[in-house]
Amino acid sequence: MDDFGLLTQELRVRLPELTLRENEPMKAHCSFKIGGEAATMALPSSIEETEALCRFLREKGVKPLVIGNGTNLLVTDKPLRRFVIKMSEGMSAMDRRGDTGIFALCGISLARLASDCAHLSLSGLEFAHGIPGTLGGAASMNAGAYGGEMKQVLRSVTFLDENIMLGEKSGDELELSYRHSTFSDTEAIILGCELELLKGYEDEILAKMRELAEKRRMSQPLDKPSAGSTFKRPEKGYAAALIEEAGLKGFALGGAQVSEKHAGFVINRGDASFEDVIKLMEHIKETVYKRTGVELEPEVKIIDNG
Repeated sequence: MDDFGLLTQELRVRLPELTLRENEPMKAHCSFKIGGEAATMALPSSIEETEALCRFLREKGVKPLVIGNGTNLLVTDKPLRRFVIKMSEGMSAMDRRGDTGIFALCGISLARLASDCAHLSLSGLEFAHGIPGTLGGAASMNAGAYGGEMKQVLRSVTFLDENIMLGEKSGDELELSYRHSTFSDTEAIILGCELELLKGYEDEILAKMRELAEKRRMSQPLDKPSAGSTFKRPEKGYAAALIEEAGLKGFALGGAQVSEKHAGFVINRGDASFEDVIKLMEHIKETVYKRTGVELEPEVKIIDNG
């Protein structure tokens, strides 16, 4: 659908409580701080509102772009002719299930979720405290760090399938592996997750989180816009080591640069364009492949009008 203005007008009548923004700058919603204006952005505040919104868009033949905190996205800096659904603050409620279970909506940040669980003396999410994304994104890609991953705590996922039908998957149905789940590269929309944690001691959990936060601060360029690790870990070796060994640490094209602190991160030095980052990523891939025969696969998700 080309007339997003008309679509938005109709949606305001159909779902008057839904927060809608027109011509919304995507760079304000992505950690890379790159991105042009999205035609329309919706910020639902419940599972029911999300379901109604998605049914409306399906009726209109519109395929939405669903994002969380945009921490794994590189978005074109041209006008984005897409309808964006942002799952964030409005979809961040959390409930306790029994002694060690938690159900949380997809938009809650991992940092807040880990902190809230720590204050409930629930252990298992210490690794996630420094991961900047939301629960939905973390479940979809089986996010992990410092020896922990979502697979260790994720019990079940509530979602909308490609036909906008509510569903739930659990256990082996989730197909969790390295940076992958059954929801990866599908049109399913994760709405909420149930986690199974362990009883612990609040002070010990918080101490572990502080320890991991210091490791991140010392090793990662947290002071520069980026989308985290730019490339997935290859079958052999590590992307950061391969990039550094290829002599690319600190290498820059335009406003994009391979971090001098951690070669696995491409950073925005302040004025990087979408094309700067794309060209730098391609240069990294080509250089590493010519030197080692290893083909690096992007971990960052690239969004354009194609």
